[in-house]
Amino acid sequence: MQETPAIKPFRKIIHIDMDAFYASVEQRDFPEYRGKPLAVGGSPTGRGVVATASYEARKFGVRSAMPSRQAIQLCPHIIFVHPRFEVYKSVSRSIREIFSRYTDLIEPLSLDEAYLDVTEDKMGIGSAVEIAKQIKKSIKEELNLTASAGVSVNKFVAKIASDINKPDGLKFIGPSKIESFMDQLPVEKFHGVGKVTADKMKGMQLFTGSDLKKLTEDELVSHFGKTGHFFYKIVRGIDDREVQTHRETKSLGAEDTFTYDLTTLDEMNKELDRIGVTVANRLEKNQLKGRTVTLKVKFSDFTQITRNHSFAHPVGDLDTITDTAKQLLEKLDLEEKAVRLLGISLSNFHEPEVKSRKYKDPEQLELFPFGS
Repeated sequence: MQETPAIKPFRKIIHIDMDAFYASVEQRDFPEYRGKPLAVGGSPTGRGVVATASYEARKFGVRSAMPSRQAIQLCPHIIFVHPRFEVYKSVSRSIREIFSRYTDLIEPLSLDEAYLDVTEDKMGIGSAVEIAKQIKKSIKEELNLTASAGVSVNKFVAKIASDINKPDGLKFIGPSKIESFMDQLPVEKFHGVGKVTADKMKGMQLFTGSDLKKLTEDELVSHFGKTGHFFYKIVRGIDDREVQTHRETKSLGAEDTFTYDLTTLDEMNKELDRIGVTVANRLEKNQLKGRTVTLKVKFSDFTQITRNHSFAHPVGDLDTITDTAKQLLEKLDLEEKAVRLLGISLSNFHEPEVKSRKYKDPEQLELFPFGS
């Protein structure tokens, strides 16, 4: 008699994302900030950017990574405060301790978010939704902060779910609901689809997951390169990645595609200044330094190059990052060339080897690994 193959059980994944974390900590600690538009980040009189905006500020269109000058134009009465990273790190450790009561399978993505695999939880609760409720309650009662949670059978869907009912939200997307949920999801809501890719998709009359699903995997690869394989899976809610307790970040950075092509070195350097601030803030947030600074340049004809420089010791300060990127840019032959995209990233977080390499038309840099 032939044995029936065992059915593989679904995993139980929770994605916890703190609500406006830095700003919420400031409003918790300083009553005068409560109920007011608040931005944590650099000064609007300099090259600062917004690290986190309170929900009161978000009503005016203020967002993370936005130049502080733009934020104050949108909301003239906004309050700017300098980040207190040591405080945020301390609070983050307390949040992690709450997670560890339920599972040891914790994958921190940054100070304010993490994946938890509670397929087998320490307390024997069994229900991922109930665990998420208890975690949210503990964070509120012990730390006087709110978090949003997404619960599903894999990391990708859980991450999307956590963003649905923010702030202080909880959303469960069960296995039978995943594909219909993905069908209705706007393409710009898919993690990994940036503004440029979303605009390209909409130009192809691809507005939702159901539209993307009409394309074969080969067609997606033809239009979007190797990322097409990724799109083919996620639109079907397929994500086999495990929660990694010691996930290694390979690179971290930022890039921007401009509304008009840049033609002068001065224009490009100003954009590198702005991008460099974002990179430095992200490095600080993730407590990282790297030995290799990489400059990414995409020209108006869509050709792309990268240049990098490695140091003997890890770096993470703003001046070193931007100065290195500018020096790499100056070495390029930019005569009669227009630039549509610039990016800066840091890598080589653990390797001591010092190298200086040049690439021609490489595959796109993985500045933001999926799930980071």
